[in-house]
Amino acid sequence: MAAMADAYSISSGKYRAEIAAAGAGLRLLEFDGSPLTETWEVGTIPPLSAGLVLAPWPNRVADGAFTFGGSDHQLEITEPSRNNASHGFVRRVDWTLVDRSESRVEQSVDIGQHPGWPYSVEVTVVHELSNSGLVVTASATNTGESDAPYGMGFHTFVRVGDVPLDDCTLEFSAGTRLQLDPVRNLPNGPSVPTAGSEFDFTAPRLMTDVWLDTPFSAEVPDADGKAWHVLRGPDGTGTGLWTDREFDWVQVFTADPGHDQAYPDRGRAVAVEPMTCPPDAFNSGVDVIVLTPGQTWTGSWGMEFLTR
Repeated sequence: MAAMADAYSISSGKYRAEIAAAGAGLRLLEFDGSPLTETWEVGTIPPLSAGLVLAPWPNRVADGAFTFGGSDHQLEITEPSRNNASHGFVRRVDWTLVDRSESRVEQSVDIGQHPGWPYSVEVTVVHELSNSGLVVTASATNTGESDAPYGMGFHTFVRVGDVPLDDCTLEFSAGTRLQLDPVRNLPNGPSVPTAGSEFDFTAPRLMTDVWLDTPFSAEVPDADGKAWHVLRGPDGTGTGLWTDREFDWVQVFTADPGHDQAYPDRGRAVAVEPMTCPPDAFNSGVDVIVLTPGQTWTGSWGMEFLTR
């Protein structure tokens, strides 16, 4: 795997962000000098895929095998310990810089054809800052001559300045949780309501001892159609991540030394990952986007600093 190369810096008001050339990764988002995301050193591989774009599927495909349009496909196994194909093809490659201004970066990548992936899809991601925060707009266009399955995710870690995760509270908009096999992290049952369960985060919960690696459906949008996921520090300020209805799923993942997945120099950290579909969607069919030839899909999500 190639190490990360250049990153593009953008700013607006008190916000500043850095977007990596490889993986179109959100390397840094900060407000008034205080980080709202976990980061990594330029020139190194992002730990735990932090900030990277996941396409043409997020999460996992069981055994790397799926059927679409009457044809069977076998993807490369990229998670050998669980025999899964993980996180698509674009998180370790250099993206093309399409356009850049003081507050905006647009990057694109042609996914290309791979073993088990005979489809032609081009992906574009725009990171744009304003005085209101960051908006990420993603699109995917089928440039081929046959229908193509598609899914997308962003492996976004959130933080509140230098506050330790265990001193923060987390609340997120979720109506249901998809049950997973804890060994392979694949669905092993239907989605179940979160209300009243240990997975209910509709009210803020202290993150001490909380460990998650769980997909949730974001089914509680606000009046603008946004689902909000909020990490707050003890003083009440926080980092908010919102998703539109195209990103109807989030995977909440806790990096934790106790689970042999510490975030470097931070220990415990939390990722809130916008996704268009759940794990193994290419087999379940749940929320898979089907792109017809020439069709373009677009979705968006964003982040901002929240006052008390």
